[in-house]
Amino acid sequence: MRLSNLELVNFRNYSRLQLSFNEPLTLLQGENAQGKSNLLEAIYMLATSRSPRTGSDRELIHWLAEEDLQPHARIDAEVERANRTERIDITILQNSQGDNGPTTRKQIRINGLNRRALDLLGHLNVVLFVPQDVDLVAGSPSVRRRYLDITLCQISSKYCRSLSRYNRVVAQRSHLLRQLRERGGKPEQMEYWNDALTGHGAEIMAWRRQALSALDQLARAAHYDLTGGSEVLRLQYASSLAVPDSALGPTDSPLELDAGEVAALKAAFQSRLAELRRQETLQGVCLVGPHRDDVRFVVNDRDLNTYGSRGQQRTAALSLKMSETRLMHQATGERPVLLLDDVMSELDVRRRRYLLDTVGGAQQAIITTTDFRLFPQKFLSDIELMQVVEGRIHHLEQSPLEEEAHGDAP
Repeated sequence: MRLSNLELVNFRNYSRLQLSFNEPLTLLQGENAQGKSNLLEAIYMLATSRSPRTGSDRELIHWLAEEDLQPHARIDAEVERANRTERIDITILQNSQGDNGPTTRKQIRINGLNRRALDLLGHLNVVLFVPQDVDLVAGSPSVRRRYLDITLCQISSKYCRSLSRYNRVVAQRSHLLRQLRERGGKPEQMEYWNDALTGHGAEIMAWRRQALSALDQLARAAHYDLTGGSEVLRLQYASSLAVPDSALGPTDSPLELDAGEVAALKAAFQSRLAELRRQETLQGVCLVGPHRDDVRFVVNDRDLNTYGSRGQQRTAALSLKMSETRLMHQATGERPVLLLDDVMSELDVRRRRYLLDTVGGAQQAIITTTDFRLFPQKFLSDIELMQVVEGRIHHLEQSPLEEEAHGDAP
């Protein structure tokens, strides 16, 4: 799986861009605010349909497009997979001005056919490395839940469908809880929604548990190497349900659900809802379920979210991201495209070397940086080099470091 061609129209600061990727590894250099992150953002959207940086698609449309009759932004790409080439096209259209400002709608086409966002998942898998990855360890539980959801949705469309249904049930059930609190009514109305909540929720928790078990093994090995064997990292799924391990199934694959495990989780979920019935009605929200779960990063028996140093948290996040690339490969049989957004400047020499070794084994990696000097000269001489200035990208025959070295030669 690799991205071969990319075209951007009115996306962020790119009014028009056509770009081919000819080598497995590409390094894009540029100063801040020139468009490096915007390029990776567009590629990430091809995989997930969503921006990793904003929840407002309106922000993605170039300001010059406001003068057009139909303001829009477009991302168009060719993706090579095994023995076929696929074309992905995402267009963001700005609608007319409403009471709360302009709105947008998104059109997704795969090989020329209109598709839903759900249908897009799996056609291009990516793993994005950013300096803010430390928030996966140091941030709130919602950050970690979102990370698991994005990872699993790329691996399994079944998971994504269950997640979408679960989120709708949570919203509808919470609305009914508030109605019961404010207007009264028959508690029996909750039975249908409780069954839907626990059914979809049990599947989500089972998938997450399996994925996290696999990530735990992979991240443990990566973290051991990154720290020279001085730290042992464990990833633990902190569920809002108390279910004994003996009632749960094997964790061999994040793609296959164990029916017995799902049944055990659903039964525990239903039991907990019965205990919380009065409290949920009083508060008008769902108090238990995968939307309340968390992931714990534990190093040498210490929770990094509470007791870890910034350096430990950053190393644990890097271990997780590298394990994510391996999990995707194991689960889908295809290596994801790696996107590294100016992360080298945040790492010491050991971690840079380890990350470059991982990148070297990738099917495709696109890396951004402000400084060529963060990379070994041998690495620079073997990859495709590009430079971005104010939304324009051009290829470089060699790095400026090599040019300087030749210029200094007698």
